[in-house]
Amino acid sequence: MAFSIFGKKNTGNDIHTVAFYNLENLFDTEDNPYTLDDDFTKEGKKRWNKKRYEKKLYKLGTAISNVGYDQAQKAPAIVGVAEVENKRVLEDLIESKHLKNKDYDIVHYDSPDERGIDTGLIFQKRYFEVDHSEVFSLELLDERGEPDRTRDILKVSGALNGEYVHVLVNHWPSRRDGANETEYKRVIAAQRAQGIVADIKANDPDAKVIIMGDFNDDPFSNSIKKHLVTDGLYNPMETLLSYEKGSLNYKGQWNLFDQIIFSHNFFETDGKGHKFAHADVFNDRFLAEWKGRYKGNPFRTYVGRKYLGGYSDHFPVFIQLRKQ
Repeated sequence: MAFSIFGKKNTGNDIHTVAFYNLENLFDTEDNPYTLDDDFTKEGKKRWNKKRYEKKLYKLGTAISNVGYDQAQKAPAIVGVAEVENKRVLEDLIESKHLKNKDYDIVHYDSPDERGIDTGLIFQKRYFEVDHSEVFSLELLDERGEPDRTRDILKVSGALNGEYVHVLVNHWPSRRDGANETEYKRVIAAQRAQGIVADIKANDPDAKVIIMGDFNDDPFSNSIKKHLVTDGLYNPMETLLSYEKGSLNYKGQWNLFDQIIFSHNFFETDGKGHKFAHADVFNDRFLAEWKGRYKGNPFRTYVGRKYLGGYSDHFPVFIQLRKQ
């Protein structure tokens, strides 16, 4: 069951959505000679072209504009994203049909990831004013002892409806070579994120912090439970994962790799700032396979080389904050 403290009379005026969405390989159609993006070109294995690219932008914009809309009656104030190739694709995304009138802006840095996929942030300028942004690299070695180039952690600080908050956007190393075999990489990522939070708190003990991302681990995994969600942080996603619900499905099993974690002071009720109200997976029917063997799973863009034309292989996740 989704965690919620909404009342029946809520109009949405004081509710603001903060979301995270893995966009499943949002690549442009051009070849970047410095990254492994060859599959996502017209001549590549996936036959990626302008028509497919624009269709994906349209669908992702539709999805993002609807996240949390039932409760907030408006599109998300802040959306962290993963698996974006470059700044251009984010600029194209916020100009897509359902986002272009929302006055979104972006924060993006190129990461050292070998495939060229990055994290990023889009935000409605009427609600969030960016003051500072930077990225933090992960120093990892692969199984051969060679440098393992992966996504940076993006930190964006600014005023959300006048209240200063810090947002960390993550996309931790995958489980491709085995969950146990690669766990150490995600533990290092968790410790890096925890260190960033510690530095923020050292400068401002009352700082409000939101940590979001595709962690490639579930809420009760070692990296999350033991190395990230320590004193002072809360993970509302612990109550959401079940046999019938998650943000992605692999071989018939739900996982909740996509999570949003925040500092305890989002529970405070001193009459000022933002207070946590709600958390959920945005898995509306239009985002899911609607029939067949994979009914209910995220309606993805590709399965291997096969083009399906869907949204993403992940559902978005979100929290909602009540402005006091």
